[in-house]
Amino acid sequence: MADRGPASRIITSAARECLEPLGLTRRGRSRLWVDDQGWWLGVVEFTPSRSAGSGLHVGAMWLWHDVGHLAFHIDAARVGPEPVPAENQFTRLALDLGRQAAANVKALRERFPSLPDAARDITSRPVRRGFLQDGFDAGIASALAGDPGTARCHFERVLREEPLAPWMVDVQEKTRELYAMAADRRAVAAWVTRVVGSSRSKQGLEPVPLAIG
Repeated sequence: MADRGPASRIITSAARECLEPLGLTRRGRSRLWVDDQGWWLGVVEFTPSRSAGSGLHVGAMWLWHDVGHLAFHIDAARVGPEPVPAENQFTRLALDLGRQAAANVKALRERFPSLPDAARDITSRPVRRGFLQDGFDAGIASALAGDPGTARCHFERVLREEPLAPWMVDVQEKTRELYAMAADRRAVAAWVTRVVGSSRSKQGLEPVPLAIG
């Protein structure tokens, strides 16, 4: 969403005050802010409202999904849009949302400081039938953490799902490739490094050395 009108300007000012000191960058002129952690991104969105209010969505995106758009693969915080009619009230709300966003960004950094930490977190989540990406993420994280048995269990779950859309077919094709190399941590790391590099390029991010494998 483009930054237009007084409400957006107030949100932008609050976001700059709270997020720029942490190193986050704004995505164009939108209400989206990104925390670049190399192989994953922290994503902050100040969600618009039909009235003068705003909400907040904070989460993490795994860059082994080779896409050119931002996504929330892990949710850290959701605050529904709340209309605030008076400008001085909205300024206070925007600052409160900015502080909440900063706190959740810090929490995500503490939650995912390394791939083994991410693997433990991802694989501990409840299994949700029909959510192919959950198993795909858990399989990759497990393989990178040196647990091919767990990785293959998650990949098998992905392959058992019926592919009802083209994107699901694509996920399963990648899963078959990863399943075959699950016991070779170095090969999985090379695959992830290549895909993360491609994803970073599509996201307009500079190449960086990746601590993978």
